[in-house]
Amino acid sequence: MDLFILAALIAFGVQMLKSREQRQRIALLGSHLGNYQIEKLMENLTQGYLRALGEHDAERSEQIWRLLRTTEVQLSEQFSRFANEFAQVPAEEAPVSRLPVAVPQAVRLFPDATFDVRKAFAIHAKGIAAAAEDNPGRSYKDKAFTMSAELFLMQHTCHWFCKSKTVASARMLARHQTAYDQLVASVTPATRRAYQALIEG
Repeated sequence: MDLFILAALIAFGVQMLKSREQRQRIALLGSHLGNYQIEKLMENLTQGYLRALGEHDAERSEQIWRLLRTTEVQLSEQFSRFANEFAQVPAEEAPVSRLPVAVPQAVRLFPDATFDVRKAFAIHAKGIAAAAEDNPGRSYKDKAFTMSAELFLMQHTCHWFCKSKTVASARMLARHQTAYDQLVASVTPATRRAYQALIEG
């Protein structure tokens, strides 16, 4: 019984430490994201893509795609500003644990098993900007697919920073019906190379 109580107390302590760390990370990220409309623009863009792709009238579809161009540019510009702003966060607040689950003090206990989220956001900013560019050889559908992948991978990084890789991947699967590996495979080659080099160390 004593061992059971001790184990329960240890588990409770670990959970408290983990929850406190996660609240701190959520607050840090939120304090910077709160200066922008990134989440709202993402929602508008993804809903707009669905409308454009489901529109049977070619002229009306073209109008929607052109309107979405403004949203793409705004989103790209805002995320670039966010990434530049977040780059000023102290280095000790930026490590993300590569461990699949959240472990209290993991970034301090296993510093070699971390990556810098500031660098990840810089990679995402470049990827989103590239996806937003007009390319005469790329269809609207392909552009929407690439931009969505870039945005969802960025969102995955935010969840990973706040919680863990496992939680981030589960949320991505639940919200967007997209597995993490599929997401990484769907971004541009430049984003994929830079991202994998960062998170794999």
